[in-house]
Amino acid sequence: MDTLIKNIVQHVRLSPEEIALFKSFWTEKTLEKSEFLLRNGEVCRHDSYIVSGVLKAFCINSENGNEEILFLAIDHWWATDISSFSKQIASIYNIQAVEKTSLLQIGHQSFQKMLHEIPSLERYFRIILESYLGTLEKRIVFNNMYKAEQKYYDFLETYPDIVSRVPQYLIASYLGVSAEFISRIRKKNKSS
Repeated sequence: MDTLIKNIVQHVRLSPEEIALFKSFWTEKTLEKSEFLLRNGEVCRHDSYIVSGVLKAFCINSENGNEEILFLAIDHWWATDISSFSKQIASIYNIQAVEKTSLLQIGHQSFQKMLHEIPSLERYFRIILESYLGTLEKRIVFNNMYKAEQKYYDFLETYPDIVSRVPQYLIASYLGVSAEFISRIRKKNKSS
């Protein structure tokens, strides 16, 4: 809980009373490796903050049966189907633990009550959503304008912590390239 509060107070002021109230809304959850946080077709009932661990969000390609990675999330990141959570509608993707993962979670109704009772958190969650939207926009631009090799190098530079913790095939899926392609780039870099 301390890491989440530390992150929040970097963006908004909370009184000691508000911090105590904030803590009362959250519960802890642990996922074992390969356990699902959310499955396609379920309603996302909780917003989840990763205390430690790695999650992947993915859809299954109906043509080839492959996982298509939508996002990868590690310690101190959020992992939620925002649309499903905010509208309480069925999710179109899955979220699954890549390794044992500890989470802090808040239910939809509790989230709404928390925002009502601690109005400054509206600003914090707007900042988080703006950051997420910027990441999505960058990904769209890179997917449409850059070659696979450049996308890979940008990923390495932007997310070095993910690279060290996530299997190569998941990074390849996220980038829309084959694992063999990434192997060739790595091999080329080693021989240079």
